[in-house]
Amino acid sequence: MSSILRKLQGGNLEVFKFGTYILFPIGWMYYFGTNLDDRFTVQGFWPTAEQSHKIPLEKEEIDRELNRMRMNDAIRRERRQREAEAEAELQLAQARAQTEGSASAE
Repeated sequence: MSSILRKLQGGNLEVFKFGTYILFPIGWMYYFGTNLDDRFTVQGFWPTAEQSHKIPLEKEEIDRELNRMRMNDAIRRERRQREAEAEAELQLAQARAQTEGSASAE
């Protein structure tokens, strides 16, 4: 042991320390970086081909998809408009009730 320590004096010690500083993180990354697919996989995390969206490639498919999206947008827009109208009517009715209540209280 003492012969190893005598050889690691001065510049040799610095070379040994430098090699350790370089090789330790590389070894660490190699040990924990291999077989990541086997170590950290979660079964069923990524959707299968049947579960994922099919991107339309043909012009007819693209047109059908655009029409479907526009129909959905129109339905949502009509629903929001009806809800806004119902909200406005409710607020108007509440305002009338408050004015009638304050007029009858006087």
